[in-house]
Amino acid sequence: MLVGKASPDDMNLHPIRYQWAYDLYQQAVRNTWFPHEIALKEDIVDWEKMTDDEKHAVKFLMAFFNPAELIVNRSIALGIYPYLKSPECHLYLAKQMWEEANHCVAFEYVLQTFPFDRESVFAIHLQTPSMLAKEAYINKYMKRMMEDTLDVSTSEGKRDFLRNLVATNIVMEGIWFYSGFMVALSFRQRNQLKNLGSMINWVIRDESLHLKFGINLIHNILEENPELVDAAFAQEIAGIIVEGVNLETAYNQDLFPRGILGLNADYVNQYVQYVADRRFEELGLAKHYNVSNPAKWMSTATDVFELVNFFEAQNTSYEVDSGSKHK
Repeated sequence: MLVGKASPDDMNLHPIRYQWAYDLYQQAVRNTWFPHEIALKEDIVDWEKMTDDEKHAVKFLMAFFNPAELIVNRSIALGIYPYLKSPECHLYLAKQMWEEANHCVAFEYVLQTFPFDRESVFAIHLQTPSMLAKEAYINKYMKRMMEDTLDVSTSEGKRDFLRNLVATNIVMEGIWFYSGFMVALSFRQRNQLKNLGSMINWVIRDESLHLKFGINLIHNILEENPELVDAAFAQEIAGIIVEGVNLETAYNQDLFPRGILGLNADYVNQYVQYVADRRFEELGLAKHYNVSNPAKWMSTATDVFELVNFFEAQNTSYEVDSGSKHK
């Protein structure tokens, strides 16, 4: 079983029970990169030519991403790793924690390189209600994982584990982060901040694996614990995602109070809804928003579509019958 308190008997990697987790670990190792390999100073010329609204958007993104990577890292260390018995999963999560730290350092490198007032950028997430609301949302679910009374041997304890996983992996990493990625890469679409765009591509490559791991983990847990799968819990999970989308909608209004050339809050929020529908489908739930992708160029910049087909493309034991169990 995946979920439970690890014992000494769970420390043997072989025989491998969850090959998908070990494969993702191997891929993550092959993907290893370092922020200072990217010459960000070349983007300063672009920065000097950008409008105040464009600069505001970049600073706002950095203000969110810099602490967000550490929040995810903390969630893994305190809310996921201790509740899994699988050594294969522990291997992958150890690499993921390193990657989240590397992303934090990458965004710190951006803050050091660009002519920012770093203190004011750091203060944004402490002063902006929409950003504080997103952090409170994550902490609400993560806090339960740090309580001594949480017992993941019970059905309700396993549900709490899944609630936290959906909030941190599906919503934060799989929706909020992808919203920010699209905005950051939109500058490169206009021939601006091309090296920052390269860094974001490398972050996306990591995050796509994080998302695959989280989705695999959810499906596998539901397969091993079929008593958790009922209409009420599926509806609750859908509600957690919708709440996350609503918080991102408010955040994007602050990100783009006036909009910039070719990009405004409505455009980004439609993309958020589109990505959220992909996450619904990946979890075996029905689409909620039924909107088209306004940023079709992102299909080549990210592997959102690859993620949609991930379970369809592999006939594996962790696949769950979405038609009968989750709708």
